[in-house]
Amino acid sequence: MSSGFDPLRPRELDLPTAVPLQADLSSGEAAIALDDAKIFAGPNDPADAPRWRAQLTAWRDGARRRHGEPLRYGDPASSWASRCFTVAQVWLWDELFFDFEAQRFTPERFLADARERFGGLDGVVLWHAYPVIGIDDRNQWDFYDVPGLADVAAALRAAGVAVFLDYNPWDTGTRRSGDDAAELAATVRRLGADGVFLDTLKKADPELVAALDAARPGIGLEGESKLATERIADHTLSWAQWFADSETPGVLRARWFERRHMQHHIRRWHRDHAAELRSAWLNGVGIMVWEVVFGAWVGWNSRDAATLRRMLPVQRGLHPWLVDGEWTPLAVVDGALVGSTFELDGVTLLVLANTSDGDAVFRPSGTGWMALHAGDTADQIVVPASGVAAAVRMGDGVAVPVEVTTAQSALAGESVERDAAFPHRRAHRLTAPRWEGPLAPADPTPAPAVTVPAGEHTLTVRFRMRETGMYDGAPYVDEWKPLPPRLHDPRTLERTIELRRPVRVDAHEVSEAEYARFLDAIGESAEARDPERPATGVTFARAREYAAWAGGRLPTEDEWQLAAGMPGFARRTPEVWNWTESEHSDGRTRFVMLKGGSAHRSEGSDWYFDGGVKPAEFSAKLLLPGLGQDASPSIGFRICREEDE
Repeated sequence: MSSGFDPLRPRELDLPTAVPLQADLSSGEAAIALDDAKIFAGPNDPADAPRWRAQLTAWRDGARRRHGEPLRYGDPASSWASRCFTVAQVWLWDELFFDFEAQRFTPERFLADARERFGGLDGVVLWHAYPVIGIDDRNQWDFYDVPGLADVAAALRAAGVAVFLDYNPWDTGTRRSGDDAAELAATVRRLGADGVFLDTLKKADPELVAALDAARPGIGLEGESKLATERIADHTLSWAQWFADSETPGVLRARWFERRHMQHHIRRWHRDHAAELRSAWLNGVGIMVWEVVFGAWVGWNSRDAATLRRMLPVQRGLHPWLVDGEWTPLAVVDGALVGSTFELDGVTLLVLANTSDGDAVFRPSGTGWMALHAGDTADQIVVPASGVAAAVRMGDGVAVPVEVTTAQSALAGESVERDAAFPHRRAHRLTAPRWEGPLAPADPTPAPAVTVPAGEHTLTVRFRMRETGMYDGAPYVDEWKPLPPRLHDPRTLERTIELRRPVRVDAHEVSEAEYARFLDAIGESAEARDPERPATGVTFARAREYAAWAGGRLPTEDEWQLAAGMPGFARRTPEVWNWTESEHSDGRTRFVMLKGGSAHRSEGSDWYFDGGVKPAEFSAKLLLPGLGQDASPSIGFRICREEDE
């Protein structure tokens, strides 16, 4: 990263590529240079639009000669991808997708929310491992081995929603269980997945493509960032992440090359999605809705959600126009108004976008026009500020297609939203549920402990700023791609706390033998355990239960840190992270702060969870999984008790 890097501005490689208006783009260096574009920049002068379009056509014709026709799109098994306009990335344990109290998945609740706010989903990416993976030796396939997940995938597909899995090619430092291609193909079969997101990969190796095709004929492979032109042939989707557009909106290179190729615009840390929506609308492609980015809340504002609701009935209903019609980009350039047309069988679809902060009016010329959005007429189409609108024109003697009336009906209840304010969510501390089980008999020789005195304490907290953020808020607000050293960089904060009472924190973690006595007390079988090794493989909920059974509770992360700085505080071996009574939720993500570090370290990638033994001031944010998946051989716990002053 150069010293002049500005995280709030697109990088050079994110910028649109200018289209030379005089060069021969059918072959040669100028043509090949365009093969690498994300977006073909629109012309600065609207008068150049006809020549610009001709150059784009010359490039496409030459690119198809160079790279071949993308024949995969003629396979009916692959055709679903071109209709997958809106995809949501969902952490498996998002509180809208999983009920922690009932310990069950709630895909119906997630889909209902998406229908109300966004107009529904066409696909869901089941995000599973990052940012938890690496805390122990479990690999990415282990994190898909979740009770009931196959039923969740089946429920999504039954609702007409495609299911995508996530593939992490960087996962090389956890346990090895087989070849990645074979493991991923087996997971696709087991969960009945329709597609795979290629996290950090722009494209899959041909061997991986073949293995996945065998697992699910017509599988959709979606690479991150720009997809090489020659690989559009076997990747029916791509992840248009951090694509900057030109002032006059341009054309997506992959979409222009193959109209049936689906792209999903996303700038995942942005709170304003107007530019992504505008580009998707004018190019006839899709959007990724990603509100919980690896545990950080980046929710959509009301205006942008309403814009997506205005788009989807048109895109879904008039899909044939977008993939088979004659596409004329920049058919309209009138100040802040820009528009594309798609003509098929005598019917012209006009999609308009407004690049300004005020409403704009478009008055179609000629006859045969029909507005698609409520409130517009054949003579006047109001395109809301930073929003979109659409109309169709019937040729002479052409009947109104059923797709048009269906889209009008679907849009009848939609209104324009003006509120672009970010919908903040604040994480709050959760308290342990009340323990209703038996209590441990009084121990005449209490376990050794250290006492943290009451009063005011100032703490220095150190952590690694992963994409999860830390306590509150997104870590990279409105940034383009975070790059090292900002990505995963060490951070420090100071805070002052007040303890109302002294707290006695056990000097050691609960041992295996001590935990076995608890299991016996609650009627669960327990084998003889080591009295020196820390009890591990214990869920957060069960650790809380043990603490209550023993007449105490888990220490908060601050109490743990203060105790760790006092004489007598010790670690059992092997060292393990400690659960703390610092559970938080913002209503979508639950997380628990861990202290102490562990002897385990997953090597080979910065994406892994923090490993190694850590100093007392180090804290790690663990996104809390459900259904027992939080139990880890790298996490143990100790208990504390409050004292009277």
